[in-house]
Amino acid sequence: METSLYLPVKSFLEGAGYTVKGEIGGCDIVGLSDGDPPVVVICELKLSFNLELILQAVDRAAVADEVWIAARVSAKGKGRESDKRYRDLCRRLGFGMLGVGDNGEVNVIVGSVTPMPRTNPKRRSRLMREHQKRKGDPVTGGSTRTPQMTAYRQQALGCAAALESGPLKLSEVRARVPEAAKILPGNVYGWFERVERGVYGLTPSGHEALSRWQKP
Repeated sequence: METSLYLPVKSFLEGAGYTVKGEIGGCDIVGLSDGDPPVVVICELKLSFNLELILQAVDRAAVADEVWIAARVSAKGKGRESDKRYRDLCRRLGFGMLGVGDNGEVNVIVGSVTPMPRTNPKRRSRLMREHQKRKGDPVTGGSTRTPQMTAYRQQALGCAAALESGPLKLSEVRARVPEAAKILPGNVYGWFERVERGVYGLTPSGHEALSRWQKP
């Protein structure tokens, strides 16, 4: 699975000076530099280099300063990484290629060209906000078939944890979770109920959510 590539590629990008997190805004890997404004690097993962990986990278180019594609290298040396046409296409598009060996070693096949043009600033800003608000790195890059721990879900779980022992005033929850004023009335997941004006409690589904997800 693509998730097996995540940690080796994450370590490679962290070694290059990026703070790396998985599954941000539909991207397998997003890294931010410490600069102001930060450099945004995106890497897409596949078990082998193919056209779909290139097409994903083309989509990500609208919001990234640097785009990489990463895949396992063929044991027999017959994968796309050995195809000069494929490598030349990546060079022309400005995409970097990373080959991941069975031992987890990451090698640069084609270097990324920077900076890339920014053509979708709103999407880029959403990507950066989600990366910066998300606590830690709770989602392994490449895991697209399971519910993801987004920054919003982390904050909603924070509200649920605050209400686990019983109803509280909104102001009391907000002291622990600054976004509570939006999360509790919005009740996107159905975890909360208004007990009385300005007071919220936890629904049965909220208690189930706390059992299912690791508490923040």
